[in-house]
Amino acid sequence: MRNLFLRIGSLIGFFAVALGAFAAHGLRPHLSPKHFETFETAVRYQFYHAIAILVVAVLSHFGRKGALRFAGWAFTAGVLLFSGSLYALSTRDLHHISVGWLGPITPLGGLCYLLGWGALFYSSFFHYDRVGKID
Repeated sequence: MRNLFLRIGSLIGFFAVALGAFAAHGLRPHLSPKHFETFETAVRYQFYHAIAILVVAVLSHFGRKGALRFAGWAFTAGVLLFSGSLYALSTRDLHHISVGWLGPITPLGGLCYLLGWGALFYSSFFHYDRVGKID
């Protein structure tokens, strides 16, 4: 599991940096300030949750896997639903595709983020062994 979430978190982080750079250097002149701010919000939340997924990967070395696995998948779903919908909504004037239906999807992504953080909190109540612990 840890390798899977290490890969997912790394890939999501990579795309957060790439999309942030693309927005700053390529999209800014083509988006209204409001839409640019929305795009930046999507990038920021994607990056935060890339780090959260990497934390899940590290903690999976030490803790019970069930809650951590749930947290990792919830964070991943949150990135896809929350950030993905914000990317599409903020650039709709450029791609001219009807994406208004994505508006209600964004809060579902936020709910996934909350579920992930809750599962991570829940996992903290279980024993985490340190490898090579010296008493």
